[in-house]
Amino acid sequence: MAGVSEPPKRRPMPPPPRGPPPVQPVDREKTCPLLLRVFTKMGSHHTKEDFAVRGKEPKDEVQIYTWKDATLRELTDLVKEVAPAARRRDVRLSFAFVYPDKNGRFVVREVGKTFSNRIGKLDDAKALAELGFQIGDYLDVAIL
Repeated sequence: MAGVSEPPKRRPMPPPPRGPPPVQPVDREKTCPLLLRVFTKMGSHHTKEDFAVRGKEPKDEVQIYTWKDATLRELTDLVKEVAPAARRRDVRLSFAFVYPDKNGRFVVREVGKTFSNRIGKLDDAKALAELGFQIGDYLDVAIL
C-alpha cells in the first residue's frame, strides 16, 4: 500500500546493571547523621555471643555520628583517633556488621578490610550503604 510506513524499529533494551545500585551521596549539611556503635578488639572480631545479651555488649565501645555514605577509610581514620593500637604501622582493620537475624540471634558478618596507614588499598572506598549497612547495626572492628 502506498503511504503506509512500517513502525520504527525499537532498539533492544540494555541489560540491567549488575551488583548493588550506586550509593547516592548524602548532603551532610542537610541530613542528620546516624549513631554508629563501634566495638574494637585486638586480634579478632568479637563473637556473636559477646552481643547476645542486650545491655551487656563488649566494653570497648566507641560511639560515632556518621552517614550511610561514610567509607571504610573514613571509619578507619576515626577508629585510629580512639584506638592507639590501630595507629601502628602495617596494621589492618577488619570491619564486620553485627545485627540480629530473623530469629533474633546476632550475626557477625565481615564486610571489608583496610590498612591503617596505606590509603587506597583493599576496601577503602566502600561505603556503609553499599555494604548493606542498616541503621541500628553495630560495627565490629578487629585490629589485626
